[in-house]
Amino acid sequence: MRVGDRYVHADLKGAPVAATMSRRLSILAASIFFAALASAQVGHPAKGSWSGYWGTSDADKHRILLVLDWHDNALSGTINPGPNAVKLDKVGLDVDTWTLKLEAAMPDASGRKQPFVATGRLSNLGSWTNRTYAGTYSFGAEKGHFTVTLN
Repeated sequence: MRVGDRYVHADLKGAPVAATMSRRLSILAASIFFAALASAQVGHPAKGSWSGYWGTSDADKHRILLVLDWHDNALSGTINPGPNAVKLDKVGLDVDTWTLKLEAAMPDASGRKQPFVATGRLSNLGSWTNRTYAGTYSFGAEKGHFTVTLN
């Protein structure tokens, strides 16, 4: 095909080959960009903001917000972020059973630090709307159950 004073190779539909290749490369680059962006959003199955309740019974349950982060191949987090936030001291995950254990020194009603240990299982890992972490906890001498759902 002749364009101005030069000849340009064309594909079977008459479009210049350079334009066709440029279009294909643009589509490929955009596809790679969006695939990388989507995979960066997923992260670790435990990462995120979790909310729910913990307590010795339904009559004695407390609201809890748990924020977990995945950074440098390690989980970390905070219980009830804000002015009374409690930083997690230890976070352990057994990926064979998806059992997550959290440990923190949390203040009791009188303000004294008590050991808080929560051990439970992550379930519905394939879901972003119904992923749960549930199990048992001990807080000082108190023992009970907890259930949180990924927000």
